[in-house]
Amino acid sequence: MKVYISADIEGVAGVVSPQQCTPGNAEYERARRLMTEEVNAAISGAFAGGATEVLVNDAHGPMTNILPELLDARADLILGKPKPFNMLAGLERDFEALFLVGHHAAASGFGVLAHTTNSFAFREVRLAGRALGEPGIYGAFAGQLGVPVALVTGDDRLVAEASELFPSAETVCVKTALGHRAARQISLDKARAAIAAAATRAVRDRRALVPFVLEGPFVAEFVMNAPALADQGAVLPPARRLDATTLAFACADAAEAVGWMTALSAMSAVLR
Repeated sequence: MKVYISADIEGVAGVVSPQQCTPGNAEYERARRLMTEEVNAAISGAFAGGATEVLVNDAHGPMTNILPELLDARADLILGKPKPFNMLAGLERDFEALFLVGHHAAASGFGVLAHTTNSFAFREVRLAGRALGEPGIYGAFAGQLGVPVALVTGDDRLVAEASELFPSAETVCVKTALGHRAARQISLDKARAAIAAAATRAVRDRRALVPFVLEGPFVAEFVMNAPALADQGAVLPPARRLDATTLAFACADAAEAVGWMTALSAMSAVLR
């Protein structure tokens, strides 16, 4: 039984500031250890629940955050970027459960370090008229492969989003948002124990899981943070400009939406 873990950092217990998410400082080095240990808790719980294989994908920023020397040796690890489908690189139809560990709420939300894919580029992302964050967008991509979201961990705002999108999934709240860069968190030991226990339940009870599917074709709308960003993205031939900051793309499915989102995110770097 194969489990896939998409690991982010903003939703990890003990992480509340952009500095902790950005390489090149002591706080980041601490945060990446915290991230690795929460992933280890999920791996441990997955195997305890009956998993026979676990694949972890480092899905934050440079995607070289997880410390391989500290990762549970039973799991395989994907590092680096660019890579196909970014946060779900390597996910295939033969996986039976998707874990989203250390994830965060959508852009323009109240959650800790809330954003969608690229905080510089996107104010909001809508698929089929529905505003979604990374869990919803990538959960839909997994759903079209028949893979259900089984576990989501992060702050209370993320848990609220996930509970609506994936009602059959286990959720773990490791901190309560007090603002974009502040939170009340449970202890690291409690957070990791809760993640391990939830991962065990998620694998053990996987037959009750239901994939999250957005039936295509649909329109993906990307609300950029500034008109100049929309100017940049509008040069793509399939782009349709709806207003000063919003670009629309006709998509056959969630995989195409992820592709356009990735392209717009990369292009935004020109204007940083």
